[in-house]
Amino acid sequence: MTTRDEQYDDFVSLLGHCEHRVRRFVRSLMVGAEGIDDVMQDVSLECWRKFESFSYAAESADPGDSRHEAFIRWACVIARFKVLSRVRDASRERLVFSDELVELLAEDSSSWAAKESPRQAALTQCLSKLSQDDRRLLLSVHATGDSVAGIAKQMGVEARRLYSRVNALRSAMLKCVQSQLASQ
Repeated sequence: MTTRDEQYDDFVSLLGHCEHRVRRFVRSLMVGAEGIDDVMQDVSLECWRKFESFSYAAESADPGDSRHEAFIRWACVIARFKVLSRVRDASRERLVFSDELVELLAEDSSSWAAKESPRQAALTQCLSKLSQDDRRLLLSVHATGDSVAGIAKQMGVEARRLYSRVNALRSAMLKCVQSQLASQ
């Protein structure tokens, strides 16, 4: 076995034995569980890259420390920097509005949010002209996201026939909305 193979075996053995404790350390530094696996992967890779510099004697705070405890201490230093890097990157990516901007946006959008758009009004009026069954069919496809095939199965009709019916209703709604908007 070559020195590199021995070094690899030694690293895998130490990491396998100590990974759960390093993970617990990472989890204690992060808010929530999101990203822990990514940080741990980065920590493992960095530990492998720097494993040649790992020294049991240098990492031992106490002469009674085991090699595993020294490795954990060393890996936790690397983990700390990886977590800090992740937090720094996340804060850079996150867009945070100032209080003044939020207030300005709230004032500006409150006026149009209360008003119904002409297109929405036309759609509501056209929906009211449909029979209750046709309206229920269109709303179940568009509002709840149910599939036409699933609805057909529930109704006990052929999916092909229901697809045709939904398409005809969509076309009728489009013509109605366009007509309503043109008359305004």
